[in-house]
Amino acid sequence: MATAPADPEYSVIVPAYNEARELPATLAAIRAAMKAQGSSGECIVVDNNSDDSTAETAARHGADRVVFEPANQIARARNTGAAAARGLFLVFVDADTRICPQVLEAALTALRSGTVVGGGSLVRFEDDPGTVGRFGILLWERISRTAGVAAGCFIFCRRDAFEAVGGFDERLFASEEIRISRQLKREGRRRSMRFAILTDTPVRTSARKLRWHSGPRVVAYTLFLCLMPLALRSRRLCGFWYRRPAAPPAPAVPSAREINSNHDPGNTPSPPPSAEEVAARTQSR
Repeated sequence: MATAPADPEYSVIVPAYNEARELPATLAAIRAAMKAQGSSGECIVVDNNSDDSTAETAARHGADRVVFEPANQIARARNTGAAAARGLFLVFVDADTRICPQVLEAALTALRSGTVVGGGSLVRFEDDPGTVGRFGILLWERISRTAGVAAGCFIFCRRDAFEAVGGFDERLFASEEIRISRQLKREGRRRSMRFAILTDTPVRTSARKLRWHSGPRVVAYTLFLCLMPLALRSRRLCGFWYRRPAAPPAPAVPSAREINSNHDPGNTPSPPPSAEEVAARTQSR
């Protein structure tokens, strides 16, 4: 586990539920981005009641601190990380999202300017998301630019503004990033500050939900939430964000005895006898 500075300027908070597979790449990108900055920061991973090795992986791959949130809910996990953070600025990064030094620098520069209360960034997928994914990301980009709302995979804000709006709404099991974007925008107007969407340095996130679920299902679920916004308060109805397909079984690993047996010439089975050998044995009887 890394050693956090005593008085960090900013805190990077990573909520993580069963993310042992994704965290090494995410934390490597975060540490590289933090190293390129001219100020001190800390990285906090929130283990959101995982049943894999999320906490151990986080500690081993660069988290300054790992904190635990027993209620499996993204809003609660982010709030728990914010409560543990010591930075003046908060940067929330999802466990499957890679940031670059430029996007972290742009976010911190905006916050230091005194004219920005918070913001987000445009998003790109790491791999090909398919037709639905490509259409969805273009649509989201237009919404993000026009309405000024941040994608949940990367949100930054002033700590005092975050506390003023009460953090992420824990009544919601999804779309909490849209709500806090609107709240921070209102808080910013009260302070004569703006909510900024960074357009020059997109963050990269995985397209795994588009691999886990079919395109029509993703579209149908999105339309359902748009038509029934109260469903966002139901964990069961927001199961799309919390249920994951079962991991494929690991391939069987041969034992040392089996490996040695397979490589021992003395254990190699003899080839079947030829027709001539069979005839010769029959005649000798």
